[in-house]
Formats: sequence, structure tokens, C-alpha cells
Amino acid sequence: MISPFEVIETIKMIQEEKLDIRTITMGISLLDCCDPDAGEACRKIYDKITGLASDLVRVGENIEREYGIPIINKRISVTPIALVAGSSGEENYVMFARAMEKAADEVGVNFIGGFSALVHKGYTTGDRRLIHSIPEALSSTKKVCSSVNVATTKAGINMDAVREMGLIIKEAARLTAGQGGLACAKLVVFANVPEDNPFMAGAFHGIGEPECVINVGVSGPGAIKSALEEVKGADFGVVAETIKKKAFKITRMGQLVAQEASKRLGVSFGIVDLSLAPTPSVGDSVAHILEEMGVEKCGAHGTTAALALLNDAVKKGGTMASSYVGGLSGAFIPVSEDAGMIDAVRCGALSLEKLEAMTCVCSVGLDMIAVPGGTSSDTISAIIADEIAIGVINNKTTAVRIIPSPGKEVGDIVEFGGLLGSGPVMKVSGYGSGEFIKRGGRIPAPIHSLSN
Repeated sequence: MISPFEVIETIKMIQEEKLDIRTITMGISLLDCCDPDAGEACRKIYDKITGLASDLVRVGENIEREYGIPIINKRISVTPIALVAGSSGEENYVMFARAMEKAADEVGVNFIGGFSALVHKGYTTGDRRLIHSIPEALSSTKKVCSSVNVATTKAGINMDAVREMGLIIKEAARLTAGQGGLACAKLVVFANVPEDNPFMAGAFHGIGEPECVINVGVSGPGAIKSALEEVKGADFGVVAETIKKKAFKITRMGQLVAQEASKRLGVSFGIVDLSLAPTPSVGDSVAHILEEMGVEKCGAHGTTAALALLNDAVKKGGTMASSYVGGLSGAFIPVSEDAGMIDAVRCGALSLEKLEAMTCVCSVGLDMIAVPGGTSSDTISAIIADEIAIGVINNKTTAVRIIPSPGKEVGDIVEFGGLLGSGPVMKVSGYGSGEFIKRGGRIPAPIHSLSN
């Protein structure tokens, strides 16, 4: 029985603390769309997406109205296109990205993910063609998102792919120079990528997933911060318990929406991703949660410990609220998408090096980082290598979404708009990594990967 207090509390979280469902993401398998004729394959892709997702937006909006729960985005993820397009003779896969975009426009979703390749142990021909197509594909579409997995704890790090992704990111930035390098904001480089992540830009529909599935991503940094305001000065045991209880309530709301959407759409319920996903809006910041714990400014000493506590407590509370938790699940720390992170960078409290340290204990990694447009591809590849190594050694998902903004220098602001926000350009090391990156090959898997 739901008490009046719980109803009032939920209304407060939604109206005053910016609690929302960040996304309902429909995952769709495209494996049966493979065809030697690329044009026919694209037709199959369009038909399947528009057929299965035709009611996705309508159902999301109906649930939003009926339950009073804001659902910010409706999205689609598909089988990595490198696997689908590889059966065709086409050498440039941009036409596949445009078929995805056309289908996304038809059904009315915000983004579609899956222009992706998995190259942690090496390339197939399809992988190479897709990666070479990324800059043009992302610069010529608005909703298509891309990801490349370059490492796993079991396989090690494909340094040839790491080197190439530095070049791809630079080219994507060049092709969208007039938009601050916007194409790079739709491209993620992963280690240990999850197959059921509902959040963009890294979402794709893994090969171990059902034919069609609903995954939901919740949010709620404002609700967590508000809860901590009520226990000012309490010890960290109380802080952890407070976060766990609030994360439980946030995740229950996500579970409700996921089950309802699954039932109404007639597809499988996949997972709830209980990540705290911030926005540029005031009152919706992970950085402000850390500051509420007592760190004067995000980036000061103690920030990593505070983030570790937050991430762990969110996971513990969330897993009690849903039998099917997955995706990334924890706390995101994207710079341009978090008002508190933006402030911390602007005042000099938060550096790229400190962000890297924080990623050892957060959900993902270096996310939405703007750097000077003149940053070399080797330096970008080296930044990726460092972050990917954290994921591989710690057996966790890490990722890099970095934007070398053409014409911008340290301290400039790059405007992306919407949930992508605006990002201050961050300083990178002035020392080179070219000799390191050009070695190529594969960094072997760590010894603790031999766990079979």
C-alpha cells in the first residue's frame, strides 16, 4: 500500500528536485537485415525500425501523462552496424547511417545509437569500413550516434584502434567545425562496453540481446542532493544509507516505467540503468552532490572518495529496487552536461588529470570533454589509452567522449545546446605522446583476466 507521504515525496522529487526518466530506449536486432545488396539492407533496416518502434514515442508520452513522470528522451539502439553492413560489398557505410537517421525521423525519437564496431581484439573488414565512415556519417546526420569498443579486460587493448580513433575524432571535429566539433559529441570510445546501455552516445543492441527490448535510464542528482541536505554534518555511514534509500525510490520509478512500456509495446523488458545522469540545469548536478558531502569545490582533495561513496551507494540502493539492473549504472561526470562540473572547471578546481582519477570510481569515464582544437591526434589517442587502461585493469566500463573544438583555446566556451550543454575548453599536457602511440599492436590482457 502506497502511503500519502510517499505520493507527496514523489511529487516533490519530480517538481522540485528535477527527478525524471532520462530515456526509454528500444533495442532492436538488425541481424536479419543483412544483405549482399547494401541498398536492400538499408531498406530492411528502415522497415524493421519503423515497424517495431512506430508506437515508442506515443507510448512514452502516454505513460508520462498518466503517471506524471517526466520522460525526457525516447531513443533507439540497434545491432552494431559493422556486423550488419559487413555482408554487403559497400565500402562506405554512410548510407547505413542515413537509413538509421531516416527511420529515427519517421518514428520521432531523439537519438539512434549503434553505428558501432567492436574491435577490442582486431578488425574485420566491416569494422574497418565502419570506422572510416564515422566522420562523414556523424557530420551528415543529426540523430545517429556511434561507438567503438577498443579493449576488454579479457582481450587487452587494441592500440592500433586507439591510434586510429584519435585520427577519426580529429576528422569528425573538422567536418563540424562550425558547430564546435559537434560530431565528436556523438562518438564514444569504450573499454568493456555493455550491450544493454540505454544512454547515448554509447548505446547499441548487443548480440546477446533479445529481438526487441525496452531498457530505461533513470536520473535524479537533484533528489540525491536534496536528501543529503537533510543530514548535514552526519557521518559517512549515514550519508551512504541516505543515498541508498533515495536511489531505491528513484529506481522503483524507473522499474515502473520500464515494465509499463514493455507491456504496452509488447516487447521484452530488459534493464533499468540507474545512473545519476546530470544536465546543465541548475539543481541537477553530480558535482553539487559531492560538494554537499563537504568538498568545497568539485575537484578538491576528497572528491574521488566522495564519488566512490556515491557510486557504490547508488548501485546498492538501485539493485534492491529492480531485479534487472544493467547498462552503466552509477554516476556520470560529463563536464559540459553538468552545471557543477562546468563551474569547477571554470574556477580552476577541476583539471583533466583530476577527472581521470575520478573515473576510476565512476560509471563511465572522460565524458564530454572539450579540448583545444589544435590538440594532436596522438595526444587524443594517448588520453583514450590512459582511460581505457583504467577500465581494463579495474575490470569496469570506461569510455572517452572528447571534442577537439576547432579554433578554440583553453578557457573558451563551446556551445552544443540541449542536454549536451556547453563546455569550457580544458588544458591538456603540452608534452607529446607520439612515439608511444605509433608503436601500435595490442597491450596484453592483465594477469587477473585469466579467471576461467
